[in-house]
Amino acid sequence: MHFSFEIIGYLAATLTTASFLPQAFKTIKTRDTQSLSLGMYSMFALGVLLWLIYGVYLSNNAIIIANAITFLLASLILGFKMYNMWRNKDGG
Repeated sequence: MHFSFEIIGYLAATLTTASFLPQAFKTIKTRDTQSLSLGMYSMFALGVLLWLIYGVYLSNNAIIIANAITFLLASLILGFKMYNMWRNKDGG
């Protein structure tokens, strides 16, 4: 039986994306972003976007799929955070 290291990529992508889901779902459900750092989510979303671009460059589906999903969720949370800040619903 031949072991494919691509499986490790898909497993890593699944785990890192899945680890982000509880925070994303909670934020989307409650719209509460007071305890979230704008700086952290800004850098995180940019980093995930860059990973997505890198994955497209490499034509690596594991990197593309995981980072596309995570970028969408991180962008939603970042959008909620910025909206709440502009509406003065959280402390920044």
